[in-house]
Parts: sequence; C-alpha cells; structure tokens
Amino acid sequence: MSLENLEEIEELIENKEFRKIKSELEDENVVDIAEFLSELENKYLAVIFRLLPKKKAAEVFSYMEKDQQMVLLDLFSDKEMKDVMDSMFADDMVDLLEDMPANVVTRVLGKVDKETREAVNKMLKYPDDSAGSIMTIEFVELAPDMTVAQALDKIRQVGIKSETVYSCYVVKNHELLGVVSAKDLMTNPVETPIADLMNENIISVHTTDDREEVANLFRKYDLIALPVLDVEDYMVGIVTVDDAIDVLTTETTEDMQKMAAMTVSEESYFDTSVFQHAKNRIVWLLILMLSSTFTGMIITKYENAFAAVPLLVSFIPMLMDTGGNCGSQSSTLIIRGLAIDEIHFNDIFKIVWKEFRVSMLVSLALALANGVRVYIMYHDLSMAVVVAFSLVFTVVVAKLIGCMLPVFAKMIRLDPAIMAAPLITTIVDLCSIMIYFKIATMVFKL
Repeated sequence: MSLENLEEIEELIENKEFRKIKSELEDENVVDIAEFLSELENKYLAVIFRLLPKKKAAEVFSYMEKDQQMVLLDLFSDKEMKDVMDSMFADDMVDLLEDMPANVVTRVLGKVDKETREAVNKMLKYPDDSAGSIMTIEFVELAPDMTVAQALDKIRQVGIKSETVYSCYVVKNHELLGVVSAKDLMTNPVETPIADLMNENIISVHTTDDREEVANLFRKYDLIALPVLDVEDYMVGIVTVDDAIDVLTTETTEDMQKMAAMTVSEESYFDTSVFQHAKNRIVWLLILMLSSTFTGMIITKYENAFAAVPLLVSFIPMLMDTGGNCGSQSSTLIIRGLAIDEIHFNDIFKIVWKEFRVSMLVSLALALANGVRVYIMYHDLSMAVVVAFSLVFTVVVAKLIGCMLPVFAKMIRLDPAIMAAPLITTIVDLCSIMIYFKIATMVFKL
C-alpha cells in the first residue's frame, strides 16, 4: 500500500481497517502526509488525522492547506484542538491564525495556555512584512554563568519545545550577550563556563525589520537561526531558516507576478478563480495598452514617410521586438541583482558603463547581420543603413533604460520588479519608433 494510491486508502477507511492505515502513516514524512491529505476528500480528513500520533499530527497540520485546516478545526473537539495547538510552535500558530475568521481565532486562542496566547497575540500585531511576524519565541536561552553540563541539562528539558537546539542564545536580563552552537557544547569539557564558549560577534535583527531583508541575511551568512530584538534591544525571539525560505519563496512569487504586470495574489494558481485571475491581470494590461497610443501617434505623424518609402513599414516589428528584448534582458539582471543585494543605487554609474559596453557589442553584431540581410534581400543600401543605425541606437537606448529604471525604482522605494519586461517594452517601443523615423527621414530626406 502507498499514500499515492488514494482509492486504496479510501477503501481501507470504508472497511475500517484503521490499524493498517496507521502502520502505513508511521513511516511517512509529515510533508508527504500533508500533501497526501490535500488530495483526499474532506470527509476522510478527520479519520486519517486522528490516526496520527499527537506530535506528528501537529506537524502535519502546520503543513496543510488553509482550507483543509479550517475543515479540521470545525471537526475537532475542544480536546483535539488543544492537543494540536499545544504541540505547534508559536510561529506556525501565527501563520494559521493570520487568515482565519475572528470566531475561529477566538476559539483557538481559548484552548491554549496564557503564555502562548500572549505570545501569539503579540506576534499577530507585527506588520505582515516584518521580522516579528515570522519569528518564533521557542528558543534555548542560556545564562552566561552556566557550565556546559548545566546547559546540556537545560536543552534536555526545553529542547523538545524549542524550534532549534543547534544555536543556543546566552541572555542576561533579557539582553543578548552571545551565541553558543550545539557543536561547541558537545565538544568541550562539561565544566567549561558558557561565557568562555559564546560567540559575541552576533548578527541580529529587530522586530520591525523587513522580512525579505532578514531572509537575505540567511543566504548571505549561511545561518540556521537569527535572533530578533525589540526596540529596546531585548531578545524576544528567533527566525529560523525554514521561515526564511518561506519568505524568499513568497517574495520571489510576488516579484514574478509584478514582472509579468499582474496584481500580486497570495493564492495558488488553481485556488484563484477565473474572475480573480482576470482582475489581477486586466489593470496593467489596460495601462500598457493605452500607453501604446503614443506609439501609434508617432507612426501616424510619419505617414508621409510610408507613402514615399513603403518598405519602412516592414521593419517596425523587428525593431520594436529587438528593443523590447534587449531592455528586458538588462532589467531582469538588474532586478535580480537588487533582490539579492548584489547591486545598490551607488553602483548606477558602474552599471550604466557596463551595459553601454555590452549594448555596443550586441548592437553592432545585430546591425551588421540585419544590414547585410536587408541589402541582399532588397538591394537597397540606404534602407540597409537606416535599419543598421536604427538597431544600434535602439539597442543602446533599450539596455540603458532597462538597467536604470529598476535602480531608480529602488531608490524611491518602489519595487524594482514593476520595471520589468511589459513596462520596459512599452517604453522602448516608443523610443525605437522615434529613433527609426528620425534616421529614416535624415537618410531619405523625407
């Protein structure tokens, strides 16, 4: 039997062969079980969930989809709800309650102890994009005057309730003094004072810091956990690497949606209705469509040039597409560099100089290829010159626009992702048409 065989599992439930199902679930990973439950009919959810050991059930619950969590919460008895909530970490409980209706939040918080309730309420008040909203209060706290033996004893007592024991925090009067790794505790004599082992070179964040910047610190410094301080520099919690990965995944999804000129949605593709998908996309499409009116106005202005040299029309799509593609290439690289904190505003001149040199090489290669092609196809040297020079200037302008706009967006505190392909293409289209007709009128003396 396998969790992948839904029909077989459902048949076992119908036949009430619960022992066999329980045996199968014992060796399965909690993430795999949660994924399996997402494909199971709601009427079977509670049955499967009640076959799981208490601690494993809480972990599975934290990985389940929100709508399924709601189904289970409605089916839970008060005791079952208390058992699950007591086994969950505070940050997972916050994730659960953030999007729940007020009556569900009240019922859940009514089943946990006072200390947990106060911690969850405090975390729920932090802004959604802050470090405080993703931190957990379950961490190992050690005193500087402890020995290694005493520290290990404390880890045995509180470790089961802590999110991680790999990093332990040395705290005195709520002030963070240093960090001790589990490796240090296991490789030093038991009588060694913690004060002698702790690393005082601490990387920490504050509760109000942007969660994306916090998540980037994990990537930069290769961290497992990061201490979180309040406005008075007292330690109040930690952010763990799994939470950082969740943030980076969410932020990357948002950036991709913005880069595609869509309104950001937190729902998955299949959970979002057709109407909502259309609503998320239509605003930007309208803006970009209406902005293209300016391109049409420029083309209309040069209708006499078309009448004199009809061949000019055939090269407009190629110039616009090439310019848009070149601008998108540059903007994508710069947006990525800004996202991983590789590029900053004070790098603007270095970026412009680099992209200018790149654009010259690219544009000359494209101009040569197209110039030769146009001359061979149409035996018109003047047209070949117009197309070649238009490509050179279009590519240079496109790459400079593509590299500068995201940086300027970051400077004025806008998300650089909005300066991506759709917007860059629209702007570059306008510029490429202007360049093309200026060169054409000069060469053909129109």
